[in-house]
Amino acid sequence: MPPSPTRASFGLATALAILVSNMVGTGVFTSLGFQVVDLSSGFALLSLWAVGGLLALAGALCYAELGTMYPRSGGEYVYLTEAWSPRLGFIGGFVSMTAGFAAPIAIAGIAFGRYFAALAPVPPMLATSVVLSLIAIVHWTGVSRARVFQVTTTSLTVAVIIAFIVTGLWIGPREALAFAPSAAAATEIASAPFAISLIYVVYAYTGWNAIGYVAGEIREPQRTIPRAVVGAVLLVATLYLLLHWVFLRTVSLDALRGTVEVGALSGRAIFGPVGGRVMSGVIALVLVATISGFLMAGSRVTQAVGEGAPRLGWLAARAADGVPRRALAAQLLLVALLIITASFEQVLAYAGTVLNLMNLLAVVGLMKLRRTRPDLARPFRAPLYPLAPLTFSALSVWMIGFVIWQRPLVIVAAAATLILGAALDRWASAGRGASRA
Repeated sequence: MPPSPTRASFGLATALAILVSNMVGTGVFTSLGFQVVDLSSGFALLSLWAVGGLLALAGALCYAELGTMYPRSGGEYVYLTEAWSPRLGFIGGFVSMTAGFAAPIAIAGIAFGRYFAALAPVPPMLATSVVLSLIAIVHWTGVSRARVFQVTTTSLTVAVIIAFIVTGLWIGPREALAFAPSAAAATEIASAPFAISLIYVVYAYTGWNAIGYVAGEIREPQRTIPRAVVGAVLLVATLYLLLHWVFLRTVSLDALRGTVEVGALSGRAIFGPVGGRVMSGVIALVLVATISGFLMAGSRVTQAVGEGAPRLGWLAARAADGVPRRALAAQLLLVALLIITASFEQVLAYAGTVLNLMNLLAVVGLMKLRRTRPDLARPFRAPLYPLAPLTFSALSVWMIGFVIWQRPLVIVAAAATLILGAALDRWASAGRGASRA
């Protein structure tokens, strides 16, 4: 089935909003508690988020080049297909649909219910159902409404996070944690726990590649995509660093270890007894923008996968107003299934690794295309090439290698996902012919 026509209706503000909302989620408010179990240096802990930002920026520059080369919606589905093979492209799209979007939407919806229940006497699952339904209705009723909703909720999210940071820095440090470089900090940075902790950080940054999922709807993609990816990653990296500086200044390491209530602990330290409710409200707002951004990007991936698989061709249809309603409905159905069965918990256990693996293959594919297809038009080229793809690849291989060493079952689960994607591709692509790889 040929791709359905799309309207280039997303400008720079919408592109930035999609990227920021896909990156900023609950991970930044919760993962520090797991990182301080084995790390105790303030410099090493902040370095985690700086390295994660560097990894995201290097990857984003590569994806900006890929996005301007192939300004079509689909992300890894498109890039892996063009650089490697249609089968690997389908597997990348399958990973994006499941571990990349459906699972995070499900966990974000569940988390919203829990945080909202701290603000109002509402059963968490009811709050989850209502917020998912309302956001789905916004996206179902039109691209224009979805665009305005995305920009508005993301802008409010950034404003509220900045206000929290300013307040946290204003009250002064409550804990005497050192943030200066030291020999102990260098030892921690070179350790296996640092690499393992980086997985949580990478997952918190996941979404820096979201612009590729909606590239076909971006106005002037050759200009907009590079500006959006660089601007969004730099903004989010700055927010993440400042947020963790505030967390570590206001809460002791002993109180942080092993807890997921990092934001609430810091909120109580800053705002007093009502701090927990304040942070519940902040995180609930963040999750609204996150769910919306995931739905917008994820539905486009689902649609793109349908365009390349004859038996899933019904997913590729777009309505006259540009909304991919069939793909959106399929994604919502998968999210509902994950919420009902709670199987998303198993998916999230390895999602950071398998998603990073797909990103790595796309970035290596960029280097392959530079060598095998030098004739392709490249309106934007990753600066200081090959520094960005080599930096991303080296950090990714280092991190994945430590994960395999420390937690071999994670790579087994990732391999099972790839095998399942390949099997589904074989079925879904029946009728395409021998051109399939």
